[in-house]
Amino acid sequence: MALGGGHGLHATLTALRRLTDDITAVVVVADDGGSSGRIRRELDILPLGDLRMALGALAGQENAGPENTLWQRVFEHRYGGHGALAGHAVGNLLLAGLVEVLDDPVAALDQACRLLGVTGRVLPMSTQPVDIEADVTGIQPRRSGPAGGDQDRDVAHRIRGQVAVATTPGRVQQVRLDPRRPKACPEAVEALRTADVITLGPGSWFSSVLPHLLVPELFTALVESEARKVLVLNLAPQPGETSGFSPEQHLEVLAAHAPRLRLDVVVADTSAVPEPDRLRRGAEAFGADILLTAVGASDGSPRHDPEALAEALADAAHHRVEQSAGAATNGVHGGATVPGADPRPHQEEDRRWP
Repeated sequence: MALGGGHGLHATLTALRRLTDDITAVVVVADDGGSSGRIRRELDILPLGDLRMALGALAGQENAGPENTLWQRVFEHRYGGHGALAGHAVGNLLLAGLVEVLDDPVAALDQACRLLGVTGRVLPMSTQPVDIEADVTGIQPRRSGPAGGDQDRDVAHRIRGQVAVATTPGRVQQVRLDPRRPKACPEAVEALRTADVITLGPGSWFSSVLPHLLVPELFTALVESEARKVLVLNLAPQPGETSGFSPEQHLEVLAAHAPRLRLDVVVADTSAVPEPDRLRRGAEAFGADILLTAVGASDGSPRHDPEALAEALADAAHHRVEQSAGAATNGVHGGATVPGADPRPHQEEDRRWP
């Protein structure tokens, strides 16, 4: 199963569907911008954009029949023009109608899965919408004059809303949810407890990755789950949220918000990790090995290549970390074995998802 939101979760699901059809996505429900934000405010329901994107990622094209393929295209279609529908994704409106008719967001998502030919499942992390609040330093004060000056840049400002947190220039120090202890989706809790492998990330660190860890029931289920836990790091810092962050700083933020979290493998792109030994030490704080491999898109854009990420996730799921150049001197676990790993040669039949 995969935890996340937005484009990061879409990348993970697109990779995972190459390995298995038995996938559950648990999605952040904090979006307050665009079509999702408008529908959320007008109908007082969950934001639906990230849920729609997860459905689209699991639907894919290769296994869909003609009818499912048509629905996938319609689901992602956005209205143009300048009227009330401008900018809305059809899938968001369809999900909103299902939620209102069925009065149950989980049932609505299950029906959408059937419509799109999805064999997995998409679940919200909570059945109530949440807001993200962040303490951000380094914001240039608006007032002019000698009062305050540069000292004001060290003052933490409270920023509210996923869009604001993601775009406000400054350094995010801490994030919270409102309500502080949202009730977790029961089906998501059960999925965590019974999963074989759980992935977290990539994605907007403070607004798509960390929120799952701030839902008490969800976090407890994650900590207590016997599943293998795999963290996928971003290919590059995100402007606004994590500008200037090194890979190991992403882990430090994760540890500060979820000190009880334990991981098995941290997956990172080789070109995005200038100092592997630092990342290794950061991963060790979670009890994890690191897997450095090329998972970025070939065009150089900060997007994960689905095939490469699928291969990395298959290796991580089997606790098999490939040897990478310079690994022996940098302290990165190599391709022979990791403690507890299967010592057999890497074979195609071993690529099956657990």
